Amino acid sequence: MFGYKGKQVRDNIHSHDVVRAIEEFAANPRPGEVYNLGGGRANSISMLEAIGRVEQMTGRKLDWRYADEARKGDHICYISNLGKLQSHYPNWKITRDWMRFSKRLSLRSARS
Repeated sequence: MFGYKGKQVRDNIHSHDVVRAIEEFAANPRPGEVYNLGGGRANSISMLEAIGRVEQMTGRKLDWRYADEARKGDHICYISNLGKLQSHYPNWKITRDWMRFSKRLSLRSARS
């Protein structure tokens, strides 16, 4: 982990929801439009929170290291604004929230 004391925030999106957004766009393309695609505020979490939740779900400590220096160009907080995408494609929405898909990943990891 690089910089910001692990408090950098990212929004997370499941690949299923990315594919659904692309399908909606392909069905009704709007050439030249630019959209933000991510998990939005509801699916945002800091690195330290994510590590803590995964460790709690799996009952295992993760092996990670911290470096004080942040990566060049890195943001302390990035949360996608999905408003334009949702207004142009009202049939699209986030269907898999962070907790749901992280639990599935942790269950798979626990089996390995």
